[in-house]
Amino acid sequence: SNKGTSMTKVSDIYTLSFPHAKSVLVSGDIHGEFNQLVHKLCVQYAMRDTLLIVAGDCGFGFDNPGYYDEMVKKNSRRMSEANNWIVFVRGNHDNLAYFDGETFRHRRFIAVPDYSIIQACGHTILCVGGAISIDRLYRMQKWEADKIKQKSSHSRTTDSRLTRQYYWPNEAPIYNDALLTRINEHFAIDTVVTHSAPSFCQLLNKCGTICTFMASDDALSKDIEAERATMTELYDRLVHDAHPLTHWYYGHFHQSWHDSIEGVLFSMLDIMEFREVY
Repeated sequence: SNKGTSMTKVSDIYTLSFPHAKSVLVSGDIHGEFNQLVHKLCVQYAMRDTLLIVAGDCGFGFDNPGYYDEMVKKNSRRMSEANNWIVFVRGNHDNLAYFDGETFRHRRFIAVPDYSIIQACGHTILCVGGAISIDRLYRMQKWEADKIKQKSSHSRTTDSRLTRQYYWPNEAPIYNDALLTRINEHFAIDTVVTHSAPSFCQLLNKCGTICTFMASDDALSKDIEAERATMTELYDRLVHDAHPLTHWYYGHFHQSWHDSIEGVLFSMLDIMEFREVY
């Protein structure tokens, strides 16, 4: 029983509502630091009755499924006592297979599919994951090397979709026109949580670390542009459909920034940075 959470499927749209949540927070990337996340939420900030949404790069897929179940067992009591919930949106450093709303679904922790709708504290929040890993070639090479080095220890899981990896080729965000049409029929979105961001948001600077990776990965520049264009397309569509959009939160860039653009406050969150949804 998911006390405090109700899940519905409205014409294909994965919807979660948290009627008992009294506040909503968004976190930047956590890169597998699940225990630290729970500690920060429940102990350091002593939050109660709070829904926390992680804006991607959660770290699902770098270990076997049992690892994540253990994490849940370890932290469930603390989360229950504080009456908190954590919703995970997929990043590029996440295995998409965990994000179907069923594979990793517990009373206090749930990894949601792209285009999920979350309702809490009077907000209607759209979640869309995905981005391009700038270090994808390095990750693929490292994985190959590690596989050779430790042939025996890469145990296959019972579910081959969840086998450990360092990189997942279906990592890019997807623009889903049909789902956006249905969402528009049923919901009025005021808040968006994504992993990447529209191309008019920070980070705008193409160089820095990325240049190093671009030198060895010919398609990287074009793929990153396509990723950001997908997010812009999402933004344009929500504006076109006249959603009452006021806030957009995202991670991915490992920096902190926020600015109001055409009446929407865009907030980029650094690693493990928390921001309250107004």
